[in-house]
Amino acid sequence: MVKVQSVKNHTLHIEERAHEADHPTSQVAMFGADKPLKLDCGVEFTPFQIAYQTYGALNADRSNAILICHALTGDQHVANVHPVTGKGGWWDTMVGPGKAIDTDRYFVICSNVLGGCMGSTGPASTNPKTGTLWGLDFPVITIPDMVRAQAMLIDHLGIQTLLAVVGGSMGGMQVLQWAAAYPDRVFAALPIACATRHSAQNIAFHEVGRQAVMADPDWRAGRYFEHGTHPHRGLGVARMAAHITYLSDAALHRKFGRRMQDRELPTFSFDADFQVESYLRYQGSSFVERFDANSYLYLTRAMDYFDMAADHDGVLAAAFRDTITRFCVMSFTSDWLFPTSESRATVHALNAGGARVSFAEIETDKGHDAFLLDEPEFIGIATAFLESAASARGLKVTP
Repeated sequence: MVKVQSVKNHTLHIEERAHEADHPTSQVAMFGADKPLKLDCGVEFTPFQIAYQTYGALNADRSNAILICHALTGDQHVANVHPVTGKGGWWDTMVGPGKAIDTDRYFVICSNVLGGCMGSTGPASTNPKTGTLWGLDFPVITIPDMVRAQAMLIDHLGIQTLLAVVGGSMGGMQVLQWAAAYPDRVFAALPIACATRHSAQNIAFHEVGRQAVMADPDWRAGRYFEHGTHPHRGLGVARMAAHITYLSDAALHRKFGRRMQDRELPTFSFDADFQVESYLRYQGSSFVERFDANSYLYLTRAMDYFDMAADHDGVLAAAFRDTITRFCVMSFTSDWLFPTSESRATVHALNAGGARVSFAEIETDKGHDAFLLDEPEFIGIATAFLESAASARGLKVTP
């Protein structure tokens, strides 16, 4: 009976997610034929929409806006209950009244990236020209494409300059791209646990995930929605593999070690004997309820293509030359997905470009995902940096 209920809940979540792709439970900015988005692949993309959430109030001189850029599997629901899962915001540790990104003081914006599946146009959205879902007919996008779409959203909101752009992982890539592409529109930038390009190792992990999705018979060459199927097994495996990279060996050992799951002796089978196995299976099964498989392919590919130096004739410092944006770059000692060495390379390029930059490496065993967790030193430094930026800008918070 429990199993039947579980299947019903899974189906319900899939239906809710499909509805959110076109009709999100959030605000939406629509861009028609008069405002096409030129993608790096050469396509003039139109029409499209960007789904977003806001928190707090924009002050009188529109100087207190902070844009939060989400990571690969995130969305716009940074500090509110998620409409599909019913869980709290993915950055509740950082965003809210009295927190580091204080919604009593700042006007906070978070949008679902272009190519996502929670209301911004992506492969799970309906193609208005055909009346069917985009699927793999959706054009391949890049991190710069995402940022250009976000800039159009910020224009739509009537904001000229952002007090800060903040984000971790893929969100951090967007932060760096924002600062490079729109230095006069970003007063302060807080890129966390990220790099200016994706490493060969990270591309390799993403390829394993994509191949897991595409090897699932229910993927149907990306047209699973037409067949009433969903490659949940392949996407679940992709999530399991990726989730390992978000943690550290120390964190896994501390959480699980070699402890058994609800048993004292091994079953001598391929059941989830170990707690860590059960945990990964849960991560995979819960992820497929809220995320679209094709979006996963597109967003991982966008991260793989990211290489800021390549966009500036191989000279990374040229991306930040004479920038007026102030930066705080942050990394974590146990993050092997985006190790501190990559953050240091970013800092060196910023220094060479003449940027005003500070750098903090946080001692923690929580791995890449540390920026999503209650890590006091990280939160304290982020709070101080944003307060310093607000003070330097002479922030006024009275509406």
